[in-house]
Amino acid sequence: MTAKHKKAATAAKLNKDKMACNKPKKTPSHKTKSHVVKACENGKEKIIRFGQQGVKGAGKNPQTAKDKARKKSYYARHNAQDSKPGKMSARYWSHKVKW
Repeated sequence: MTAKHKKAATAAKLNKDKMACNKPKKTPSHKTKSHVVKACENGKEKIIRFGQQGVKGAGKNPQTAKDKARKKSYYARHNAQDSKPGKMSARYWSHKVKW
């Protein structure tokens, strides 16, 4: 294992026990994902990383036509399934936090 891989492996570790349930937080030092959350539902816990690093979502109330179009495009790409995402999915958290 190279030094680069060792560093990446240690940076990616989280202490699941110390994280609060269903409270997303930013991960600016993560290589690809912008947020992480410990999703808890029905006695189960799961660490979920979501969101593209360096990309801003349009937010809950997009003001410009460009932001509205970005939000519409995002939902067209990620809502192909008919099912509603549950708390244990990255799609649920990405919609809630970034879009």
